Amino acid sequence: MTAPPIFISTTTLHTLFTHKSLINHLQISLPTFTSTIESPLRHAHQTSPSTSLLLMPSWSHSPSLPYIGTKLVTYHPNNSAQNLPGVHASYVLFNSITGQTLATMDATELTVYRTACTSALGSKFLSRQDSETLLMIGAGTLAPHLIKAHLTVRPNLKKVIVWNRTADKAKKVVEKLQSEGGFEGVSFESNGCLEEVVGLGDIVSCATNSETPLVKGGKLKEGAHLDLVGSFKHSMRECDDEALKRGRVFVDNEAALVEAGELVGAFERGVITRDDIVGDLLELIKGEKNGRTTDEEITVFKTVGSGVVDLLTAQLAYETYMKNC
Repeated sequence: MTAPPIFISTTTLHTLFTHKSLINHLQISLPTFTSTIESPLRHAHQTSPSTSLLLMPSWSHSPSLPYIGTKLVTYHPNNSAQNLPGVHASYVLFNSITGQTLATMDATELTVYRTACTSALGSKFLSRQDSETLLMIGAGTLAPHLIKAHLTVRPNLKKVIVWNRTADKAKKVVEKLQSEGGFEGVSFESNGCLEEVVGLGDIVSCATNSETPLVKGGKLKEGAHLDLVGSFKHSMRECDDEALKRGRVFVDNEAALVEAGELVGAFERGVITRDDIVGDLLELIKGEKNGRTTDEEITVFKTVGSGVVDLLTAQLAYETYMKNC
């Protein structure tokens, strides 16, 4: 008899790891296991003019990581009008030796955790250690996670500004975070003029589905770190070409070079070339590429996510669950 698959709900997931523990897990595990994990480029299927279905499979050849995993994701950007997340996901984890289904997980929350922690891990190598102001552009499901993750790696942050096209949504994110507490010494603000607040950010994190550039590179302050999270298809674009020209650009993985609208468009326009991309997250962790080299330079980190990070996040959730049960 084999044990039935377990189901890890969103509520349970919150008890299995924190932003800090997941960031640490990814920093240790990515260099150890990336070469043993196969993760094809995601399948993306248009299910309507505005919605998509994404499939992200990955599997490990390492005996110490005996898993196959697949994430199924729906993208419905108009859900904000119904006060629902634009992204919903499920994750299925299998034993790679027997093929047995081990667990299914509500991966909507798993995705926002891994996305925020990937961005924060990039920031750990690319933002200034003395960064004091974080600007969060976007007030969706990801925003609170990105804020908490960046605060984890940059504890000197003293101010968080949340900006959103709909000012009331930015205000609600601030109120929710303040009600949760645990942010001693950090002040929160919302909205203001975007072009003005961009210039205040030591770290500028964007998580939107914008198809027009929100961050103007000419407005970024000297020494800023720009974290681009939202775009995953060619029509999406969160910053202009000037931001890419001014910055040393890094990506989470090579998929960003063919999926991210900011980069694909810049390559097509001849603004930058693929050779101008300095490196990826794994190279930063392993020390094969230098992260921030001066306090004055602008750094850019574009993340689109990967099946590798999904599998490692699901591993931590599953193994922690089994250890605790």
